Amino acid sequence: MDHDVGRATERVARQSYGKLIAFLAARSGDVPAAEDALSEALAKALNVWSERGIPDNPEAWLLVAARRNLYGAARHASVKAAARDTISLAFEEAEERMNADGPTFPDERLKLLFTCTHPAIDQSVHTPLMLQTVLGIDARTISQAFIVSPETMSQRLVRAKIKIREAHIPFAVPDRCALPERLTSVLSAIYAAYGLGWDGLDGGDGKRSSLVDEAIWLGRALNATMAQEPEAMGLLSLMLYCEARRTARRDADGQYVPLDEQDTARWNAIMIAEADGLLRQAGTFDRFGPFQCQAAIQSVHTERRRTGVTDWTALAMLYDALVLMTPTVGARVSQAAVVGRAQGPATGLHHLNQITERDIVSYQPYWAVRAHLLVEVGETGSAVMAYRTAIGLSGSSAIRKFLQERLDTVLADRS
Repeated sequence: MDHDVGRATERVARQSYGKLIAFLAARSGDVPAAEDALSEALAKALNVWSERGIPDNPEAWLLVAARRNLYGAARHASVKAAARDTISLAFEEAEERMNADGPTFPDERLKLLFTCTHPAIDQSVHTPLMLQTVLGIDARTISQAFIVSPETMSQRLVRAKIKIREAHIPFAVPDRCALPERLTSVLSAIYAAYGLGWDGLDGGDGKRSSLVDEAIWLGRALNATMAQEPEAMGLLSLMLYCEARRTARRDADGQYVPLDEQDTARWNAIMIAEADGLLRQAGTFDRFGPFQCQAAIQSVHTERRRTGVTDWTALAMLYDALVLMTPTVGARVSQAAVVGRAQGPATGLHHLNQITERDIVSYQPYWAVRAHLLVEVGETGSAVMAYRTAIGLSGSSAIRKFLQERLDTVLADRS
C-alpha cells in the first residue's frame, strides 16, 4: 500500500468521521449501518486510491462510496420501501454534491449529538455513545475513561445504537422546551471529548489530540445554535482558556510544565480574549452553572499574565462553588490542590482524605496531588508511595517523567 494513500485515508477518517456518520445516519436512521458503510468505504479507498490516485476531495469520495454501501445493504435487507427511497434520495444528493463545484455537504454532528442524548437512551451511555459515533473513539479507549471493561462498554454502545434505530429516535436539535435536560448531557459529552484530546496531547496520540479541535468545533456550533444558553458559552470559554495554553505545556526540550510554572508569554492572547468575552456574555444571563464556574477558574489562572501572581484565595472560593454544583472526584481533587496553596498543605490533605477510597484508587490526579501535599507537610515516606502510584497510573510519558523527577528529588533529599 502506498504510504501517501495510507496517510491520506487516515487523515480524512480522523477529520471527517463524525461529519460523515452524522450525514449518513441522519438519512438512514441506522447508526450501525452507517458505521459499517463508512468502514467499507475506507477499506475500499486504500485500494482504489493506490491504483487511481488520491481524489481532489477525499471526503466527498468517501461519502459517495459509503452511501452506495448503505443503499446496497438496504436493498438486500428487509428494509421498508420508504426507507430505501430515503436512502436513495440521499445517495443522489451525495453524488450531486461531489460533482458540484466546491463540493460540500451539511455538517449534522449537532443533530447526532442530541440523538445520542435522547431520554429513551440510558443516561449512563450518553457520553460514551457520542464519543464513539460523533468522534470515532474506540470502545476500549472509552472503557478506560469510564472505568469499565471493554466488553461491557461495547455491549452498552451496541444496545444504544439499536435503540436509536428501533425506536426511530429523530436526528434533530430538540424544541426549546426539551433543551435544558438534553443540553446538559451534550455539554458534558463535548467536554469529555475535549478532556480525552487534552490528555492525548501529552501522550503523543495524534487521533486523540485531534479531539481537541473537534470538541472546540462542536462547542462553537452549539453556541451558535443556542445563542441564549450561558452554559454553552461557558463550555466554549473553558475550552478556549485551556487551549490558549497548549504550547506552554512543554518547554524548549519538550518536557511537561505544570500550569503555575508555565511561561505566560507563550499563552495565546487572542484566544484568551475570546474566552474572556464569552464568559462576560454568559454572566449577563444571571444563570451561573458548572461550566461557567470552571471557565471562571481558568480566567483567574490567566490573570497571571497581567499581574504575575495567582489569586489562590479566589480559586478556592470558585472551587467551593463548583463542588457544591458538581461534586465530582476531579473537582474535589482540584479543590484540594488549590486549598493546599491558599490555606496550607495540611488543609489540602484534609480535603483529600474526605474522598471515598473507591473513587480514587485508580484516579491518577489524586495521587499526584497527594504526593505533592505530603512533601509539603514533611511526610516524605508516604509521598514516595503516592508518587510511585501516580507514576504507575499515568498514561502520559511526559507526565510520568515529570513525576519521576519530583520523586527523585524527594529521594535525594531523604538520603
